[in-house]
Amino acid sequence: MANPSLSEYLAQSQRGLYSSVFGNEYLQKQSYFTVDSATGIFNTTYGRKVWQALNNQTRFFNAIPRTVWGNTAGWRVRTDRGSGRSRPVTETGSLPTVDISNIATVSSLPRIVSTTFGASVKSVFTAQMEGGVGDVLALENENAQLDHTKEINEELLAGSAYITSAGATTSFTVPAAIAKHFKIGDAVAQYDVSASGHDRQSGSVVSAVNTSTGVVTVASGTTFADGDIAYIYSRAGMTSIDDIVSVDGATVGGQTTRSRAYDLTIGGRTSGTWNAAASASYNSGTGRALSLTLIDTAIQKIRENGGEPKLILLGHDQYFNLERLLNSNQRYLGQEEFQVGVGSERTFPGTRTGLVLATYQGIPILPDPDCAKSVATNDSVLGSNVYVLDTDYLEVAVAQPTQYIENRDFFAANALVVRGLLYTMAELRCTNIFTQAKIADLNS
Repeated sequence: MANPSLSEYLAQSQRGLYSSVFGNEYLQKQSYFTVDSATGIFNTTYGRKVWQALNNQTRFFNAIPRTVWGNTAGWRVRTDRGSGRSRPVTETGSLPTVDISNIATVSSLPRIVSTTFGASVKSVFTAQMEGGVGDVLALENENAQLDHTKEINEELLAGSAYITSAGATTSFTVPAAIAKHFKIGDAVAQYDVSASGHDRQSGSVVSAVNTSTGVVTVASGTTFADGDIAYIYSRAGMTSIDDIVSVDGATVGGQTTRSRAYDLTIGGRTSGTWNAAASASYNSGTGRALSLTLIDTAIQKIRENGGEPKLILLGHDQYFNLERLLNSNQRYLGQEEFQVGVGSERTFPGTRTGLVLATYQGIPILPDPDCAKSVATNDSVLGSNVYVLDTDYLEVAVAQPTQYIENRDFFAANALVVRGLLYTMAELRCTNIFTQAKIADLNS
């Protein structure tokens, strides 16, 4: 075979290069035709994959330890050391008086979170046809699982109290950005500014929430006026971390309020049989900048109260505010990267320079988009709160793990539909509120 010419050699080399990069099919003969949708030659197809355009992060729920509920309806808390049973004695002196510690009880029952989905018989069939999404029930089941865990995460991070604007006998308005913190079935109590801070404990039950307008509708009873505080007296869903990490006398929207969690009475965090006050920092409803001093103080308070911070929980806004604070103090120690695991979650990748955060003072930093926000005295929404938590005393106690139920009884439904249900029975427990901290009234 004669040696190829230079041009032939270059052409063969180019084809070999294309083949090695793109595969043999690159050199296959192509058929070209004119695309004309009007004549039906071309039809748009979308494939069976359905992508998510929603934020489905549930980082706090993933990070908190989960335990089996057990055969109890609460737990006991030791609240003092007894009276005079420990003291010095002389060589022949009498022993201290025998006394026992005070034991307080905390009542807690599991809460139920449910998510429904379904599809008509016709849609189940047509979805299998060419151009359909395939198994529509499997798709909706997958979406329902995402929505279910998202609902749990939102309940765990729901804010406990917000200032209201114009109200009526059956509705009141809060900033739309935080309306999602009110859930259907919540009993809402009123802090009435016109009645010298009256706490109305006969809360009205939420029947509807409009997350676009911020209008919360209650079944009956309480009349809310502009400037009043609406706070959750009794949760329909799980107790939130904002319910737990609070104090009596917290200032919300410029007004002093009370808060409760579990079986605490309003105003009973320190006046009751056990100290259920966390270390919470407020600023009278006025926004302020996040500072390292505020975080350091929260860490210090937890340690003074006998705990050890295990997690800094915040919104993405405060995460970047903290990053900016540390930029001025960065030390170039090399580009070693690291991550920290928190439950089934991992922090963002960090470096030893401090430019990208993974920990602060060795404490993992976990941003979650569902973190509760504060409100200012003018009803404007401030930034997310920062929670410094000792997770040794936090757990999601699960009475029943997530159950899946499917119903194909057309007569019961009175329609040709297949319905599915997911439900979880659990509750957030905190066995030592004293070792938790919160920083509120922060600018975004």
